[in-house]
Amino acid sequence: MGMFAEMLATGTDAVSGSFSYMSNNYVEMQVLDWFKELLGYPRSASGLITSGCSASNLIALAVARNTMAGYDVRGRGMVNAPRQMTVYCSEETHSSVQKAVELLGFGSDSLRRVPVNDFLEMDLSALKAAIRDDRENGLLPICVVGVAGTTNTGAIDDLNGMADICAGERCWFHVDGAFGAWAAIAPRYRHLVAGMERADSLAFDLHKWMYLAYPIGCILIKNADHQRHAFSLSPTYLAHGEGNRGLTGIDVPWLSDYGFELSRGFHALKAWMTFKEHGTAKYGRLIQQNIDQAHYLARLVEVAPELELALPVSLNVVDFRYIRPGLDDDSLNDLNKQIEIELQERGIAVPSTIIIRDRKYLHVAITNHRSRQDDFDLLVEEVIRIGKELA
Repeated sequence: MGMFAEMLATGTDAVSGSFSYMSNNYVEMQVLDWFKELLGYPRSASGLITSGCSASNLIALAVARNTMAGYDVRGRGMVNAPRQMTVYCSEETHSSVQKAVELLGFGSDSLRRVPVNDFLEMDLSALKAAIRDDRENGLLPICVVGVAGTTNTGAIDDLNGMADICAGERCWFHVDGAFGAWAAIAPRYRHLVAGMERADSLAFDLHKWMYLAYPIGCILIKNADHQRHAFSLSPTYLAHGEGNRGLTGIDVPWLSDYGFELSRGFHALKAWMTFKEHGTAKYGRLIQQNIDQAHYLARLVEVAPELELALPVSLNVVDFRYIRPGLDDDSLNDLNKQIEIELQERGIAVPSTIIIRDRKYLHVAITNHRSRQDDFDLLVEEVIRIGKELA
């Protein structure tokens, strides 16, 4: 369905933006309304379809900066900031947040990488201490970034706890839910992302856990005025019409007022067609299935004496390694890297490897609706077999 939608959009040169593309804007706004309802946002919230969470995080932090700075950032620029502003995220947060901080003129020195707990979730005591220290040093804390599903382990920060801290500290609360946000539509697992709906902004992708083809992501902003004030610009060639005559007189928001791009691809169409065809309940079941599969794989690892699980499963990610008595961590790191390569080159599976606390683990992120339990049985069998061959 997504491929057909992309063919239609490309074949008709359909783009989204201002008055020339009002029909596309209507479709996008319908899709955004669906997302708001599914993810617990008010209908009055605003949003935008993006290429992915790198763009979504950039938009969210731009809105946060302009809203919380306490002066006219668009007019006076960051060079005239009365105080240095600071942003907070965990050590496990995606690199796109740092890129956004740099692009927006904060500088990476203004990004506070807060330590994590044993489960690689942000340590909220450390967060409160970091905010307190910055205030005492004359800085202005403006934004805290929570994560619903980290890249390495699928860890989910304590979103309700972070929301409480942000409310007390007068900080913007942003959640990067690149793939984890969609746990909200899985009936048995929606509790995992409780508190996400309290965020001032929420970024998520559909080309990850909603199984759509790249590119399609989204940003939702709870207060539409904040998003519009951060981006709206009306040069004469985009002047709104008078009355209700012509295309410029149509009473519909211009989505170019809600982001940094004027023209964008009509990516909302593939979401609209897919949701109309399959509905949301099916996607909730598939996401639930992927999380169940992660727990199944973790159980296989736990009962195999040759394997070691890095952490309990948080969402849909399983990290584990092959172990052998007598080998130190450096040797095990090399061995597991070779196992990864052999799995790939033999056409068995395509895991990656990650480093957690200086140890290398095979990394399995389950986001395929076609995955079956047999796939994980085979993976574990082959990891053990190849490990014995190489050790």
